[in-house]
Amino acid sequence: MTVKVLVVDDSAFFRRRVTEILEHNTNIKVIGTANDGEEAVAQSRSLKPDVITMDIEMPVMNGIDAVKAIMGSNPCPILMFSSLTHEGATATLQAMEAGAVDFLPKKFEDIARNRDEAVKTLQDRVLAIARQPISKTRARPSSPTPAPKQPERSSEPTSALDRIRQRNNELQSQRESHARTATSAGALTVNRSYQLLALGTSTGGPVALQKILTQLPANFPYPIVMVQHMPAAFTKAFAQRLDGLCQVHVKEAEDGEALKAGTAYLAPGGKQMMVEGRAGSGRLRIKDDTSERITYKPSVDLTFGSLSKCYMGKVFGVILTGMGADGREGARMLKDQGATIWAQDQDSCVVYGMPQAVTLAGISTRSISLEGMPRAIMKEVGYSGL
Repeated sequence: MTVKVLVVDDSAFFRRRVTEILEHNTNIKVIGTANDGEEAVAQSRSLKPDVITMDIEMPVMNGIDAVKAIMGSNPCPILMFSSLTHEGATATLQAMEAGAVDFLPKKFEDIARNRDEAVKTLQDRVLAIARQPISKTRARPSSPTPAPKQPERSSEPTSALDRIRQRNNELQSQRESHARTATSAGALTVNRSYQLLALGTSTGGPVALQKILTQLPANFPYPIVMVQHMPAAFTKAFAQRLDGLCQVHVKEAEDGEALKAGTAYLAPGGKQMMVEGRAGSGRLRIKDDTSERITYKPSVDLTFGSLSKCYMGKVFGVILTGMGADGREGARMLKDQGATIWAQDQDSCVVYGMPQAVTLAGISTRSISLEGMPRAIMKEVGYSGL
């Protein structure tokens, strides 16, 4: 079946470039283009594409607002193109919260070692998200309590920076509201079978991680290590965004840090995150990786593998939505040491690649929907009264 794509960007050159790359694959057909968000919304209604590629900064209507409008009226898997800056990362994360399912850097050389690999990455990503029913791509991140209503503004933000500042203010208000009104997590009898929670994910992961972490209480009894396939420019912004929403502390991991309960450590993009020491007193090691042998930087396999050596069977590992099979071998090493491995179920994944890999290999013991995952994790950890 041919995947029909709508390409949206205010640069005619970039629209042509994306169209040429996609149509080199005989399973992909670009059925239309748009040069601003408003035109994209109209084209999505008339053309009914299987996938939309979307820029963020555009005239008339920006990409974030276009995603909101499309997901509200004509839902479709949307792949964002983003600049690798802190501001670009923040805006991209907002677009994913609005309903976009994945993103790629606008500079193709930043996503691969050579042109052929970059071309294949874009084609594969479009084909992967097109295969998923739209109900899976519409899973929105949620926080335990709704954000308070914001006062009306006399005018809309006119720049990406203004929008980011406004959104940061909203997130701060949301965090303060949550701190005042969050429901008790119930009594805690710590499950001593574990001393660390490990999460691995890729495509669709930002939404999945936000869904889980926002429902964990501040007194979560273990450290949390997280590996999300993401460029270096994005991980700090993503960690800061999560920290503004969550009761647990969320941060980009730093070399030499001692792991602390109630803190979630996100592996820095472009590097490898390892854990050394022993269960209960682990320490992070962040290492540069220039090797062409390892595809993912950070890699779930490498992080999970290091955990198998120091935390051994004391790890509670969860593989979430993502393309490929990264995490399977690391999870296998953990399971061989007696650790527990769960996987996100197929119906709630944006891409059922990584969870499928651990499930088919007989490594995971449970497959759970994203909606049910936070509560299931809490019960496994030892919270009662849920």
